[in-house]
Amino acid sequence: MSLPPIFFHKFPLPLPYARTLALQERLHALQLAQRKLNNSHKDILLLLEHRPVYTAGRRQTEESVSDERTRLTSIGADFVRTNRGGELTYHGPGQIVGYPLLDLSRYTPAMGIRDYICHMQTTIGRHLREAHGLEPIPSDNTGVFLSPVTKVASIGVQVRHRLTTHGFSLNVTREPLAWFDRVIACGLVDVKAVSIESAKGVSVDLNTEIDGFVERFGKEYAREMVQLDVDQEGELGEEIRAVEEEARKAGEWARAPTEGDLGS
Repeated sequence: MSLPPIFFHKFPLPLPYARTLALQERLHALQLAQRKLNNSHKDILLLLEHRPVYTAGRRQTEESVSDERTRLTSIGADFVRTNRGGELTYHGPGQIVGYPLLDLSRYTPAMGIRDYICHMQTTIGRHLREAHGLEPIPSDNTGVFLSPVTKVASIGVQVRHRLTTHGFSLNVTREPLAWFDRVIACGLVDVKAVSIESAKGVSVDLNTEIDGFVERFGKEYAREMVQLDVDQEGELGEEIRAVEEEARKAGEWARAPTEGDLGS
């Protein structure tokens, strides 16, 4: 039996992280309830940019990140602790952030978390190679690297009841790099963030990346990709529209920090 499609949606404005986290939790709950009722739940890929935010992983306590929270919010970013895997990282404008909300039990046999992450890394690597001629290298660390000391994409996921949340971020423009310079991202002391734009030395339009990335995502996970018709999706669509409206009302976001700002 063929697998149902994955429905994708691209948000037009950078989203507040905490509100987007709440959206993931609400959609996860809807998927779980619909699966129990009649197995009618949709698999979803949310594609977006965030307003500038540093996020900590589930292994980091509030006490351990308290000083970092104070320092980083002072330069204009939000700071949020999460239940994803991994350590401190950054999300913001200039990145493609993807949150796949997938039911791994739909695969036969059910896809394990390691395979799920491996497919995600392969998707990003294929996009870099096919769209930009950039060749990722193998790494013992989670994420996608262009050299042993340059990382272009981060991955941090959570799986509950075989339903996934959180996901990946891919640096497209140079804009995220100054924010990354203020932290040791993902606990990797000797690794620096790089972007598609900085690696190629040419300007890259983030919006032109989406169609090709979605196509490669579908191929890697062996699924048809269908654009979500938000206006026809009832409660699911209402939740998405509410987050988009909040992003619109939030207005401008913080600029990238400079050498004159408080740094690491």
